[in-house]
Amino acid sequence: MAALKVSKEQKYDRQLRLWGDHGQEALENAHVCLINATASGTEILKNLILPGIGAFTIVDGHTVSGEDIGNNFFLSYGCIGKNRAQAATELLQELNSDVSGNFVEETPEKLLDNDPSFFQRFTLVIGVQLPESTCLRLGSALWSASVPFLVCRTYGLIGYMRIVVQEHTVIESHPDNAIEDLRLVKPFSELKKHTQSYDLDSFKKKDHSHTPWVIIVAKYLEKWLDDIEHNNQPPKNRPEKDAFKELIREGILKKENGVPEVEENFEEAINNVNTAINATKIPDAVDELFNSEQHCEQITSQTPSFWVLLRAVKQFVQNEGAGNLPVRGTIPDMTADSQKFINLQNVYREKALQDATAVSKHVECILQAVGKPPESISEKEVKLFCKNAAFLKVVRCRSLAEEYSVDSFNKDTITEQMDDPDSQMNFYLMLRAVDRFFQQHRRYPGVCDHQVEEDTSKLKLCVNSLLQEYNLEVNIKDDYVHEFCRCGAAEPHTVASFVGGSAAQEAIKIITHQFVPFNNTFIYNAMSQTSATYSL
Repeated sequence: MAALKVSKEQKYDRQLRLWGDHGQEALENAHVCLINATASGTEILKNLILPGIGAFTIVDGHTVSGEDIGNNFFLSYGCIGKNRAQAATELLQELNSDVSGNFVEETPEKLLDNDPSFFQRFTLVIGVQLPESTCLRLGSALWSASVPFLVCRTYGLIGYMRIVVQEHTVIESHPDNAIEDLRLVKPFSELKKHTQSYDLDSFKKKDHSHTPWVIIVAKYLEKWLDDIEHNNQPPKNRPEKDAFKELIREGILKKENGVPEVEENFEEAINNVNTAINATKIPDAVDELFNSEQHCEQITSQTPSFWVLLRAVKQFVQNEGAGNLPVRGTIPDMTADSQKFINLQNVYREKALQDATAVSKHVECILQAVGKPPESISEKEVKLFCKNAAFLKVVRCRSLAEEYSVDSFNKDTITEQMDDPDSQMNFYLMLRAVDRFFQQHRRYPGVCDHQVEEDTSKLKLCVNSLLQEYNLEVNIKDDYVHEFCRCGAAEPHTVASFVGGSAAQEAIKIITHQFVPFNNTFIYNAMSQTSATYSL
């Protein structure tokens, strides 16, 4: 019997809960280029193919060797002698029939020589186990074309990743423990009217214990503000907030013997006072984006939609919003009568819709001013942007050329980190040193067992040369030098698997513009099971 076809919603159910149908759509429209189908490379692609990346292309001029078979689950003995890009593509495609796989039997160096624009067609380029010279050359080409570049490397028990992107905008940053946008201190007119429809003092017992806690806080805040002692100011410090909590607690109904009833909604109100009555304000990070004259003010026909939307939201804040961002439109779950909860939820939703409509009008005016049709930015995009306006993020990385240049080398960060003799920064410097060794000897240190001791001395010279060139007055232990020779540039599958999972996660962030990718260097130490990120 033929197996029933699984719907896309069922197949991708878990991830749809993470990044929604629009995030999945972005993933399915993406075309990722992987350079080198090594163990790390195939692990990265595995973790992109399973959630349904639209297409991938592997660029690899190597043939499959016995060494590849030993650490790469996506190559078999039958692949030996075949082109590694072709062999890996055939086996990886079996993971997901929705994904289109392609391969190019060529080295990235030759492609850069013969077809420099080849890599500009991709949503994201991932370079794995690349020599430093190739990495810099490719990084420069992609930087000029504004194509994100993710550099990945597994070297013995060390994992390395570097994100290279001029500007990456994030609308849905998914912050942890985000404070709800309830606007209770300065309620909008619809919320104020809805709150005034409640009279807690005359409610029946059932109504009293099933009123949403947001309404309870709002009602008692009205009482607080009406008290002349409080000078029309909400509770601000701890003593005032404690007094306000006590005011709410006094409102809990009592039994005949004077013992307070158990009213969960009142307890929820008391527990949420500290965050619920915070004054609504624009986060500093968003305010900084508003004040970015080059991006938020100077809108042209080539300006990305993110900045057009941000400009429209800024105009909304200055006009209809009276200094506030658009209402988010969501409320937390709470103990309440279903209808009362729905009614309250609708108040926030309708206000959010009104605000988004006002922002849409600003968007239309901005687009028309630069000669673009209003439909260039959809209503759905506007609503999503307004909902997440408080959590917008922009990541700007430095280019590889800046990082490697003696004139712009981030000496201070490295020196500061090296105050700890066992800092992960040791591994960054060691990776730079083994690249220098490769440039001099056309091989990595320790690849031949009988050369480990000899190569240790040579690698030590490369380390000292690197530190001297960048004028770094730091010390790297001989143990680290010996370890990098001992591992012989091996790519253990356990470390490659970790790097593959981590890199795929960052790739999905970049593709979907959801969650915030690291900026800009990530080091993983499998020996101690620790990691660190640095801005280099």
